[in-house]
Amino acid sequence: MGHTVLLIEVRCVGDTGTLQLQPQHKRHQQTGVNALFHCISLFRLKDLEVPKLGDCDVHVKMLAAPINPADINMIQGTYPLLSPLPAVGGNEGVGEVLEVGRHVTALKPGDWVIPADAGLGTWRTRGVFPEKMLLKVPSDIPMLCAATLSVNPCTAFRLLADFESLAPGDSVIQNAANSGVGQAVIQIARASGIKTINVVRDRPDLPKLVERLMALGADHVITEEMLRKPEMKDIFKSIPRPRLALNCVGGKSTTEMLRHLQPKGTVVTYGGMAKQPVMVPVSAFIFRDMRLRGFWMTQWRKDHAQDQKSVAAMMDALCQLIRRGQLTAPACTKVPLQDYRAALEASMKPFVSSKQILLL
Repeated sequence: MGHTVLLIEVRCVGDTGTLQLQPQHKRHQQTGVNALFHCISLFRLKDLEVPKLGDCDVHVKMLAAPINPADINMIQGTYPLLSPLPAVGGNEGVGEVLEVGRHVTALKPGDWVIPADAGLGTWRTRGVFPEKMLLKVPSDIPMLCAATLSVNPCTAFRLLADFESLAPGDSVIQNAANSGVGQAVIQIARASGIKTINVVRDRPDLPKLVERLMALGADHVITEEMLRKPEMKDIFKSIPRPRLALNCVGGKSTTEMLRHLQPKGTVVTYGGMAKQPVMVPVSAFIFRDMRLRGFWMTQWRKDHAQDQKSVAAMMDALCQLIRRGQLTAPACTKVPLQDYRAALEASMKPFVSSKQILLL
């Protein structure tokens, strides 16, 4: 029996956008955005035989898999976790179990599963994986919620749970609020009674974006320019200043968010979309005792590999929110696997508010 995979055999390398190929491809070197689009041309669909099912293996029919920023970073060669080439793309998705090996105990045909960690290679129609590389999820939640569950909602859950003891009525400020993590933060915080101040870049369709985030439960949606204006004080007439800031951008955006934190507040960086360093005034450390932390979901999973109770509790909490309608999938565009080029290109465009989901 065969299956189709989206395979990359050559990787782009370098923070500058320079495309560095294997020696036989060096005549194609480009820079900037063109290099990224050339990287897309290095992907190809390939039909392969499904590997033989081992005693501890699970045969999975993939249903849907998103394209995340980390996937693009892997194409560029700038992500800390890089699979040996040739590699199947994709780190997230949901599939249905078709068959299990004789030593598999936790899964059965018909179950839905998601990757237990990054690097699984989800852009494929079928796959045979060790049982330990999969997590069972309820099949009664929407497919797009399941497909986008293991990265962004888990990250948002940990960001809100692990760095400050937040109670109903407290507030959080975050940039990149329209990202997948940002949308999940808004919804999880709302369900917990936590107020959110959400920072986005100015854009032509800003009113539409503000309306969408407010519908998710955002309390305030402001632009990065607004962060620097005296009118920010009006926000804190109705809600307390936050003790937690969530940074996915870097640069000035982070510095300006920090100014609005309470003393002894915490800034957690989990992304760097602006590709600019986090710059903090010395006075923020000396006189306000600010804390700067970092978070990477992949590392959290490694640190808790032997603590399946914590993993299960997180997944159960998120699935309960989904069932209650308090956590939905981010805005998505569903794309057939054969149209992967258009999906990859769309995911690289600026001001993208819709996640590309490959239907498999």
